[in-house]
Amino acid sequence: MPKENGIWTLRGLSLEEPGCLRSPEELEAYVERVGFLPLFAGAVPGFSVEEHTAADHWWTGDRYDPWEWRKSLPAGRRLLYGKFFAGKAGYIARDWFPEFANWRRNGYDFDSLYEDELASHRSKKIMDLFRDREELLSPEVRQLAGFASGEKNFEGAITALQMQTYLVSAGLRQRQNKAGRPYGWAVTVYTTPERLCGYDFVTSRYADEPLACRGRILEQLRTLYGAGEAAALAALG
Repeated sequence: MPKENGIWTLRGLSLEEPGCLRSPEELEAYVERVGFLPLFAGAVPGFSVEEHTAADHWWTGDRYDPWEWRKSLPAGRRLLYGKFFAGKAGYIARDWFPEFANWRRNGYDFDSLYEDELASHRSKKIMDLFRDREELLSPEVRQLAGFASGEKNFEGAITALQMQTYLVSAGLRQRQNKAGRPYGWAVTVYTTPERLCGYDFVTSRYADEPLACRGRILEQLRTLYGAGEAAALAALG
């Protein structure tokens, strides 16, 4: 989504153009075919949900709005969603997730990462919350991990854990008041990919060299989008 003359513009298609994705089911099938896809355009042309959907329908709330599709694509069944691409949101097909997990984690489970002083104490406070909880709303994670309201370090920590594939989004949900009624904007529900897909599946590439997984991911971008290594790494982060 480039900025032209101070205005953000979308690189999408018209709804009538061939190849325009018109439903969450079509997006799901496309991501499964290509393997992984960020929401918004970046360094690699064609490598985004933005460039394959109707530009005029983003943030309209109608049935062609890709922003709304995040609510209807069940996490973990065929896709995983989170901030996986240079700190920005997007989808990874289930079958490709172990490749990302081994590359990004460098073979580490989170506890081992922390023991080797490669993870921050703030990240540890967040991950400890999921030892006995299957999922938490974003405001709950912030509060229970001891982050002050509006503290910018929280967004940095939660994004880093998604980039490292230790946390993913399980969907969007409204908060509830004391009477049990939903209120406000829908917020992200966080969980671990192990909870969604199983520990054995998520770690199924741990026997491979992390650089081998990285190489397969880069090769996929080169094959499908003609991306050079520098542009691919810029898009992936």
